[in-house]
Amino acid sequence: MSTHFKFSPTPLVKKTGLLRHLTGFSLVLIGALGWASVSHALTQEEIRARGYITVATEDDYRPFEFMENGKSTGYDNELKELVEKETGLELRQEILPWAGILPGVTSGKFDMALSAVMVTEERKKSFDYATPTAASTTYYGMRKGTEINEPKDLIGKTVGAETGSAFLAELKAFNEKLKAEYGEGVAEIVEYHGYPEAYQDLAFGRIDAVVNTDLTLRALIRERGDIFVLGKPIGEPGYKAWAVRKGNSEVLELINDALLKIRESGEMYRLQEKWLGASFEDMPFDVN
Repeated sequence: MSTHFKFSPTPLVKKTGLLRHLTGFSLVLIGALGWASVSHALTQEEIRARGYITVATEDDYRPFEFMENGKSTGYDNELKELVEKETGLELRQEILPWAGILPGVTSGKFDMALSAVMVTEERKKSFDYATPTAASTTYYGMRKGTEINEPKDLIGKTVGAETGSAFLAELKAFNEKLKAEYGEGVAEIVEYHGYPEAYQDLAFGRIDAVVNTDLTLRALIRERGDIFVLGKPIGEPGYKAWAVRKGNSEVLELINDALLKIRESGEMYRLQEKWLGASFEDMPFDVN
């Protein structure tokens, strides 16, 4: 694999405030368009007649999904190919940054997030999940030589995470635990549009740590162990799974049936070993 972030001598824009710039009319219009697009969920017969399912996949989240030599690759993309063979349907894919994926599913632009979506109780209010694709725990990563030996050593440090991610939410929850137990928390939480930018700032010493899944941090360290090291967990074990808008049972059933057959055949676990460095055969079949 090629290096998945590029160093730049200048800091990147870290925080977003799109909603602050939208007028009330704009928000109403967006909401109306969103509801219009989800007014009709296709039946399985209609989906098969159409011949495809629309899916959104992240553009730079190794080892799950990323672009290399102009092509989408990674664990989720190879799993996608197996699902297409199993269903006989095209998973018509759009590659885009994480920030657009879940909103695109809730608005009806996409039938499914074919991405490493972390399963959380909050997200279950809006999404249903196919059988999980991986087990995961939230860790922090840091530069070599950084004196962060225990999670509590993040007190007073500047820590980054991707905006809109479950890891950002978990970091914020962990920060509240630090405050409750020690009377103080991290110095600053910095939000990024994508993890490559966070890793870049970490490498240059602009932040002290980055919070992400252990699987992605281990992939980063396999590539750039000369710069980064893995810290310790700050969250509870969980699962990653593809997500559909809540109630979109027809798409969910088609995808879930295919994934369960791929699990049963052992092909999912083979891909996990290839891309994630471990297999997760003890995962539950249903995480909803």
